[in-house]
Amino acid sequence: MVNNFEEALSNLQLNKYSWLVTGAAGFIGSNLSEFLLKNNQIVYALDNFSTGLRSNIAFLESYQKTLNNDSQFVFYEADIRNYDSCLELTKNINYVLHQAAIGSVPRSIEDPLTTHDSNINGFLNILLASKNNNVENFVYASSSSIYGDSPILPKHETHIGLPLSPYAVTKSVNEIYASVFSKVYDFNSIGLRYFNVFGKRQDPNGQYAAVIPRWISALLSESNLFINGDGSTTRDFCYIDNAVQANILSALTNNKDSLNQIYNVAANHQISLNELFQIIKHNILIHKPDTVIKEPQYRDFRTGDIMHSMADIEKAENLLGYKVNKSVEEGLKELVRIDCQ
Repeated sequence: MVNNFEEALSNLQLNKYSWLVTGAAGFIGSNLSEFLLKNNQIVYALDNFSTGLRSNIAFLESYQKTLNNDSQFVFYEADIRNYDSCLELTKNINYVLHQAAIGSVPRSIEDPLTTHDSNINGFLNILLASKNNNVENFVYASSSSIYGDSPILPKHETHIGLPLSPYAVTKSVNEIYASVFSKVYDFNSIGLRYFNVFGKRQDPNGQYAAVIPRWISALLSESNLFINGDGSTTRDFCYIDNAVQANILSALTNNKDSLNQIYNVAANHQISLNELFQIIKHNILIHKPDTVIKEPQYRDFRTGDIMHSMADIEKAENLLGYKVNKSVEEGLKELVRIDCQ
């Protein structure tokens, strides 16, 4: 039985599985694929490049060729909104790591139809195809946006509020569908509620870029940096290594009690945007001391955002063996070092 990440790593060294990673050209999907390749696995990657980057697939293809192992990487440019593609790509797959989605609260508010089509219709396609092809375990990306207007801190999996955006609605529907498939079809899945995951290959560009890569890019280019609100908003930022660990543990678990559950994936640490700015600034000046750091400019709060967030990760610790292996500060230190190279 896989009880912790060390045992999961040992499992991967002894066994070669076939994995389908959807959204593989995205930030989390590309990091999952990289980890699996490093650990001698067979990775089938899927993306339609609606938000993912072709450069991430190019990186994975070149990275696999440098490895001295028997890993395999096969990429398919396909769309989860096409059921036939989902059915074909889930054949002979052991584990699905479903990351593909339109993952932006503001974008969902501006264009709820596209978000619904990808995040609900696409989700149902890949879920049904996985069930029909007898995938052993289906792990999917949910979101801390599920907690909506609930003021309770820390966020516990059983206490959710009303959704504040179409994006949050889609993730709620995903969890409901997964639960129904477990009850009706006896199909195993695990949902991971990500809390502000950050790390390498997270796109700093574009209107909907995440805050950490956008801020690092702005500070390194000595550009203006904007904070939505007064900077007192808090988040539970989670380094990518922790999110990868949660996915692998979820896929490989054979503890029946851990299956068909929802888990928070976070660092169990609350940090304000003002504090985040100071930590990033400090780390940039370590590597590039001559950088002219501009003070942040404050603007209105963003529609659909929650004020405070921090996760209770006890359930993941107890049932999956999840353990925060890199703190926010350690993750930011590593990420800034990479970006300053």
